[in-house]
Amino acid sequence: MTETFVYLEEETFQQGVSSGLVLVDFYADWCGPCRMLTPVLEEVGKDLSGRASIAKIDIDKAQGTATSYQVTSIPTLILFKDGQEVGRLVGLRDKDTIKEFVESHL
Repeated sequence: MTETFVYLEEETFQQGVSSGLVLVDFYADWCGPCRMLTPVLEEVGKDLSGRASIAKIDIDKAQGTATSYQVTSIPTLILFKDGQEVGRLVGLRDKDTIKEFVESHL
Protein backbone atom coordinates (compact mmCIF):
# COMPACT_ATOMS: atom_id res chain seq x y z
CA MET A 1 0.00 0.00 0.00
CA THR A 2 1.29 3.45 -0.85
CA GLU A 3 1.54 6.21 1.71
CA THR A 4 -1.65 8.27 1.61
CA PHE A 5 -0.25 11.34 3.31
CA VAL A 6 2.81 13.50 3.08
CA TYR A 7 4.01 14.39 6.57
CA LEU A 8 5.25 17.96 6.74
CA GLU A 9 7.49 19.68 9.26
CA GLU A 10 8.32 23.34 9.84
CA GLU A 11 11.26 23.09 7.42
CA THR A 12 9.29 21.37 4.64
CA PHE A 13 5.93 23.11 4.99
CA GLN A 14 6.26 25.88 2.39
CA GLN A 15 7.71 23.52 -0.18
CA GLY A 16 4.99 20.97 0.60
CA VAL A 17 2.15 23.38 -0.18
CA SER A 18 3.85 25.38 -2.94
CA SER A 19 2.29 23.70 -5.97
CA GLY A 20 -1.05 22.20 -6.81
CA LEU A 21 -3.95 21.66 -4.45
CA VAL A 22 -2.88 20.43 -1.01
CA LEU A 23 -5.19 19.79 1.94
CA VAL A 24 -3.19 20.08 5.16
CA ASP A 25 -4.43 18.43 8.34
CA PHE A 26 -3.15 20.27 11.41
CA TYR A 27 -3.33 17.58 14.09
CA ALA A 28 -1.83 16.20 17.30
CA ASP A 29 -1.32 12.58 18.35
CA TRP A 30 -3.23 13.16 21.61
CA CYS A 31 -6.31 14.57 19.84
CA GLY A 32 -9.19 12.08 19.67
CA PRO A 33 -11.10 13.80 16.83
CA CYS A 34 -7.81 14.03 14.89
CA ARG A 35 -7.39 10.26 15.13
CA MET A 36 -10.99 9.78 13.99
CA LEU A 37 -10.33 12.04 10.98
CA THR A 38 -7.32 10.07 9.70
CA PRO A 39 -9.27 7.19 8.07
CA VAL A 40 -11.70 9.73 6.57
CA LEU A 41 -8.78 11.60 5.00
CA GLU A 42 -7.38 8.32 3.67
CA GLU A 43 -10.67 7.77 1.80
CA VAL A 44 -10.71 11.34 0.50
CA GLY A 45 -7.09 10.99 -0.61
CA LYS A 46 -7.91 7.88 -2.63
CA ASP A 47 -10.89 9.57 -4.27
CA LEU A 48 -8.90 12.69 -5.18
CA SER A 49 -5.73 10.89 -6.21
CA GLY A 50 -3.97 12.75 -9.00
CA ARG A 51 -6.10 15.87 -8.52
CA ALA A 52 -5.18 16.93 -4.98
CA SER A 53 -2.88 15.72 -2.26
CA ILE A 54 -3.26 15.46 1.49
CA ALA A 55 -0.58 16.40 3.98
CA LYS A 56 -0.44 16.25 7.77
CA ILE A 57 1.48 18.44 10.17
CA ASP A 58 1.80 17.79 13.90
CA ILE A 59 1.12 21.06 15.72
CA ASP A 60 3.19 19.96 18.73
CA LYS A 61 6.27 19.62 16.52
CA ALA A 62 5.45 22.60 14.28
CA GLN A 63 4.17 25.23 16.67
CA GLY A 64 5.55 28.08 14.57
CA THR A 65 3.65 26.97 11.48
CA ALA A 66 0.45 26.39 13.47
CA THR A 67 0.76 29.86 15.00
CA SER A 68 1.47 31.56 11.68
CA TYR A 69 -1.74 30.10 10.24
CA GLN A 70 -3.68 30.92 13.43
CA VAL A 71 -4.61 27.32 14.11
CA THR A 72 -6.29 27.55 17.52
CA SER A 73 -8.24 24.30 17.59
CA ILE A 74 -7.68 20.92 16.02
CA PRO A 75 -8.30 19.23 13.77
CA THR A 76 -8.02 22.12 11.33
CA LEU A 77 -7.92 21.41 7.60
CA ILE A 78 -6.42 24.18 5.48
CA LEU A 79 -6.59 23.96 1.71
CA PHE A 80 -3.69 25.48 -0.21
CA LYS A 81 -3.62 26.17 -3.94
CA ASP A 82 -0.13 26.90 -5.27
CA GLY A 83 1.03 28.00 -1.82
CA GLN A 84 -1.92 30.25 -0.97
CA GLU A 85 -4.63 29.40 1.56
CA VAL A 86 -7.97 29.15 -0.24
CA GLY A 87 -10.14 27.81 2.57
CA ARG A 88 -10.30 25.95 5.86
CA LEU A 89 -12.49 23.57 7.82
CA VAL A 90 -12.27 23.34 11.60
CA GLY A 91 -13.36 20.26 13.52
CA LEU A 92 -14.23 16.70 12.61
CA ARG A 93 -15.97 16.50 9.24
CA ASP A 94 -17.34 13.66 7.14
CA LYS A 95 -15.87 12.39 3.89
CA ASP A 96 -18.45 14.01 1.60
CA THR A 97 -18.05 17.43 3.21
CA ILE A 98 -14.26 17.34 2.90
CA LYS A 99 -14.34 15.97 -0.64
CA GLU A 100 -16.82 18.65 -1.81
CA PHE A 101 -14.73 21.34 -0.09
CA VAL A 102 -11.58 20.26 -1.98
CA GLU A 103 -13.36 19.69 -5.30
CA SER A 104 -14.88 23.18 -5.17
CA HIS A 105 -11.31 24.54 -5.59
CA LEU A 106 -10.15 22.24 -8.39
